Amino acid sequence: MIDGVGLIYAAVGLAALAAASLPRLLGRLPISMPMVFLGAGLLAFGLVDELPDLDPIKHGFFTKHLTEACVIISLMGAGLALNRPVGWRRWMTTWRLLGITMPLTVVAVIIMGRGMLGLSIAGAVLLAAALAPTDPVLAGEVQVGEPTDDPEHYDDEARFSLTSEAGLNDGLAFPITYAAIAISVAGAAPSGWLGHWLAVDVGYRVVVGVLVGLGAGWLLRKLFFSLPSERFRLADHAEGFVALAATFLAYGATELVHGYGFLAVFVCACTIRAGERTNGYHRVLHQYVEQIERLLTVLILVLLGGAIARGLLESIQLVDVIAAVIFLVIIRPLSGWVGLTGGKTGPRERFVIAFFGVRGIGSLFYVAYALSEGKFVEGDQIWAVVGLVIAGSVLLHGITATPAMKLLDSRRVDVAQSDRGPDQPAATHV
Repeated sequence: MIDGVGLIYAAVGLAALAAASLPRLLGRLPISMPMVFLGAGLLAFGLVDELPDLDPIKHGFFTKHLTEACVIISLMGAGLALNRPVGWRRWMTTWRLLGITMPLTVVAVIIMGRGMLGLSIAGAVLLAAALAPTDPVLAGEVQVGEPTDDPEHYDDEARFSLTSEAGLNDGLAFPITYAAIAISVAGAAPSGWLGHWLAVDVGYRVVVGVLVGLGAGWLLRKLFFSLPSERFRLADHAEGFVALAATFLAYGATELVHGYGFLAVFVCACTIRAGERTNGYHRVLHQYVEQIERLLTVLILVLLGGAIARGLLESIQLVDVIAAVIFLVIIRPLSGWVGLTGGKTGPRERFVIAFFGVRGIGSLFYVAYALSEGKFVEGDQIWAVVGLVIAGSVLLHGITATPAMKLLDSRRVDVAQSDRGPDQPAATHV
């Protein structure tokens, strides 16, 4: 008989070792780390009966808070990694993705949820809330790397846009989630929920998230870089775990005053990054956060694979598969292309940004959160569809990310070499 506890400890050890080594081994292959660990979970829980049952509805509290922790840590990492200062023109591609692409995606998913999947209005809105935001966790292959101390270095438009979009739209999906919860409780009639939703869930919570994030980031930035004595200036001691303190302080303080903590964490990270931009301490903070994020990601992906092996997709029908395919290859790419048309991206960059709208851990959190707060009758179906979309995203984007980014990078180099004159900077948009 297999010792279940011993098996779990051994599996965790192997997963941690694999998390450290796989990114280097898979760097040149069209295989992503999420694909490997999702497959490992499928295999392990499909073959070993002694492993525990993984019903996300039955274990909703654990699912919600595990995915919550992973997302906020990844948001801190995404904000710290961005080398480009915040600005209206510098971030124009991001604003287009948030202001055009995301609403188009929400509307399209609601229509699909109602028309194709037969969901209630509340269920369709929740599905849209879960699938609208791109994921800062599973999109490592198409996001920016670690912070640099070169003040002239800006990440290419595709990686920058996908990272900044994922950092901000995870917070902006919360109003849609609250709309779904309100409809599930009060009914679809706007008179029962619309006023409170606009004033509190859209207005107050967003503003508070931004303001607390700015305030926390400013205070922490002073603590890191500006204290007169190096004895107390944390940047001089290179303690990476302080990034966790910043993450939890920004998130906890915002949640205490009922703002959007996801938004606050990303804003806090960007504010910290804006201070002493060339200081190497940013890299120390980012590397620590990245390691914690990778461990949590491995755990969640293995558990998601296990949940699929134990019946998460049992209720899936052909129409659900068609809907997942439509979302991944039509809705996100098309809404992304529309949102970026007329912007500063070239056609190849526009295609990459539109196509690589990776879905992942954030989607799991929103479903778990909404089901714990609202009254939804289609919880099993929503979990199944969201799980199917995430698994499809892991497979589709995992296979295509490495070759697509290599092709984009090589094309960018070719354009730069052909367009650069003796005193002319390289062209960057392809």
